[in-house]
Amino acid sequence: MGEVCTASIVSGRLMRTVALDGDVSTLNYVSGKREEALHRLGVQTVEDLLLRMPHRYLDFTRAWSIEMAPIGSVCTIVGEVDRITNKQPRPRMQVTEVMLVDATGVLQIAFFRQPWIAQQLKVGDRLAVMGKVEFAYGFKQIASPHFEKLDGSGAAGTILPVHFVCDGISQAWMRRIVSTALEAVGDFCDPLPAALRTKRHLMSASRAVRALHFPSSMGERDLARRRLAYDESLMLQLALRLRGDDGLLDIKPYAHTPGAHYQALLAALPFALSDEQAVAVEDIVTDMQNPEHVMNRLLLGDVGTGKTAVASCAIAVAADTGTQACVMAPTGVLARQYAEKIGPLLDAAGISWALLTGSTKKADRPSIHERLLSGELDVLFGTHAVLSDDVVFKHLSLVVIDEQHRFGVGQRNRLRAKGPGADLLVMTATPIPRTLALSIYGDLDTSIIKHRPVPGAGVETRVLTEANRDIAYGAIREAHEQGRQAYVICPLVEPSDSAEDLDDVPGVKRDDEGKVTLPAPLHDTATELDRLRLALPGLAIERLHGRMSPAEKDRVIDSFKQGDIDVLVSTTVVEVGVDVPNATVMVIENGDRFGLAALHQLRGRVGRGGVPGTCYVMTYSKNKGGKSAAQDRLESLEKTSDGFELAEQDLRLRHEGEILGYRQHGGVTLRFVDLESDADLIEWAHLDAVELLRYARNLDAPATLPLKYAVVARYRHIFKEVSGG
Repeated sequence: MGEVCTASIVSGRLMRTVALDGDVSTLNYVSGKREEALHRLGVQTVEDLLLRMPHRYLDFTRAWSIEMAPIGSVCTIVGEVDRITNKQPRPRMQVTEVMLVDATGVLQIAFFRQPWIAQQLKVGDRLAVMGKVEFAYGFKQIASPHFEKLDGSGAAGTILPVHFVCDGISQAWMRRIVSTALEAVGDFCDPLPAALRTKRHLMSASRAVRALHFPSSMGERDLARRRLAYDESLMLQLALRLRGDDGLLDIKPYAHTPGAHYQALLAALPFALSDEQAVAVEDIVTDMQNPEHVMNRLLLGDVGTGKTAVASCAIAVAADTGTQACVMAPTGVLARQYAEKIGPLLDAAGISWALLTGSTKKADRPSIHERLLSGELDVLFGTHAVLSDDVVFKHLSLVVIDEQHRFGVGQRNRLRAKGPGADLLVMTATPIPRTLALSIYGDLDTSIIKHRPVPGAGVETRVLTEANRDIAYGAIREAHEQGRQAYVICPLVEPSDSAEDLDDVPGVKRDDEGKVTLPAPLHDTATELDRLRLALPGLAIERLHGRMSPAEKDRVIDSFKQGDIDVLVSTTVVEVGVDVPNATVMVIENGDRFGLAALHQLRGRVGRGGVPGTCYVMTYSKNKGGKSAAQDRLESLEKTSDGFELAEQDLRLRHEGEILGYRQHGGVTLRFVDLESDADLIEWAHLDAVELLRYARNLDAPATLPLKYAVVARYRHIFKEVSGG
């Protein structure tokens, strides 16, 4: 009998688990406009609905009376609407003023430029408001709070979720539908092995989902979010690793052996490897020697830390095995720079090489293709041009990809397909926090170089407002008089360009008066070129941007390198690959529209030689009586030159979605993981993913099969991308 009951329970759980994949339209109350509204919100299945985290909560377990609500704190207050007034204190400033009363006092609420509020409310409505309590003109006040009308039954002692909704579905209906969904799936199967759940002290998946929406306390909500964040991180780690393993199954890795080429290249280096470089080289060589393991390694290094020298060592090891290497860079400028820097070292080590980019002459291409196919050519430097079908290697055993974040997963895989079993070394000079690295490069082992082996003169950073622009222009003139050059960086190419694609740093939408803050005018290279030619007569000034043909970009960069151009007005195309030690001044326009990591990359273009550089970051941001938040953020650049520290700050300010560029990583989104506060969870997930795959290579063991199905279901797009489907 017990066995029958057990089977019945299991069968019921499986049925409820299957219900998670059911169409949201199968739920009660979901039809017509409400179904259309849910689809617009991206909700297609029951699981989609239940994994939509409320963006805030109305905590009535800790609701304050008006009298006791502490000034300066964010509070939830419940009261009755006593008066509604529309005011216009000055032209184009509309204020809807609502007086809320309870048994202890009066609360003044102000809604700016939202006159429709007056139509939604009426005297006598019971209202819950949440916002920062201030005191002025004899009243406690809250400006532009989140609010919700309550029915007569009240909500004392409960926590209500507040979801993102749209036309066609209200908060009340969303809560009702979510509650129905929770009832339908009930205590569904947990994909996480019980032993792992116990090890990490995590609540069950079904309890976590329920507590996410209707927690008994905010503490329970936090525990629920941690469980779902762990799931999200673990499944992403497993998906990345399974994706890679799936592409490498039944492929025998190369067992490279360092030899004469490697020793000759080390001898040709103009400097001794730093300790960090030596460790990175040792990691790479160890990976390449392993006959049971295909190297998948990320080389993460700040600007000027010598990743090129490390990559050249890996190339030499491949040459010692009689095989070939390919180095792919995102731009022709960077590919050529690699060829110019590494090429002489390879020549000294007896290693043949060639450069293939979009600007390579058609007459030269057949020779490169023939030498590559015959094996006569050991190393190919190039851009996306190396992905062409007519580029065929005789024996490709090493793929090196620079500035990995600028390539899609599909492009990486296309290059690796030219040499099945080839080792992979990806590099980036964009410092990223370890938690972010583990999340997006979870399938890669990581080597980090933080310090420059040969420190340059360095760069000083200053933040200026428009009122101090003469300081920046004066620095350019002074540099010119000393025979030095300068960059001026603009976010746009032409005045007609849109700012929608820029990585804006989120800020306060309204000032203290509720006034919408208008963005400062954005600088473009065309307008700035004309402005600088007027402001700096006698200087040779040209511009550079990504829309120019490869030949034209090469012409401008060569002219700048040779000193024929005094000031280069450019977009962020110079962020990587332009190395001009004679450039000592950089002016970055609209600095508050760039992330700290991007600004750090840009300023790394100056101070690379024996003369110190200066980077002037311009901002329009102002604040009455003091510095703006943008100025405070930018001034962190003045205080540190550590790219990894700045990356951590960037993460806190901009969060992962704006740093990653998820389109490059298979459309991955992180709904529950906070890369700053969940560092321990991400580390756990990384370790646990490795251990699980060691236990069951493809998660095919009985204990891990539910987890495998969950991973594939959640990240099926990643596997589809790899399989070419």
